[in-house]
Amino acid sequence: MRHADRMAGSGAAGSGGSVHGMSAVSGIGGQQSVGVRATAARYALLPLRIFLGVTFVYAGIDKLTDSAFLADSGTGSIGELMRQVRDSSAIPWLVDQGLKDPTAFGYAMAYGELAVGLGILVGLLSRLAALGGALISLSLWLTVSWQSDPYYYGNDLAYLMAWLPLVLAGAPYFSLDVLISKRRRRQGSQLFT
Repeated sequence: MRHADRMAGSGAAGSGGSVHGMSAVSGIGGQQSVGVRATAARYALLPLRIFLGVTFVYAGIDKLTDSAFLADSGTGSIGELMRQVRDSSAIPWLVDQGLKDPTAFGYAMAYGELAVGLGILVGLLSRLAALGGALISLSLWLTVSWQSDPYYYGNDLAYLMAWLPLVLAGAPYFSLDVLISKRRRRQGSQLFT
């Protein structure tokens, strides 16, 4: 650790001030980090959140507005897709569950993607939304993408891995979760003053 980095954690800069005109950002273990690198690290998950949120909102809307997809059978339908992947999937019992009522399964998938996408975009119950996104991606990988050879051609596995950092970290910036948490802390401190 450089001398300037150690000094950033003490004195006025260590309490949220600035060092050499640069704002200090809280780092690991309460130490202060300074500069562009620290700011980039702080917001590193934001592009991933935006990408996954927009993608899942789009996927949900796309399914809800495609009457062919929401049909039990026919070209481009959820029912036809499930019948095609049933024997090659890793978990055919899950496909069998969806085949009991393909239209209802299609609606559940579409609304699930929409809820996950909106939740992660606005940062509301963000860890739960990310877990939902990971579970949707896992189920799609084990059913629709399972027959991809080699395995890394299946995009659902990449989506599953992309959701995991958000499951672990949530949405610590620009989120309703943060606003709600701050409000609760403020109200809690007023109750006991």
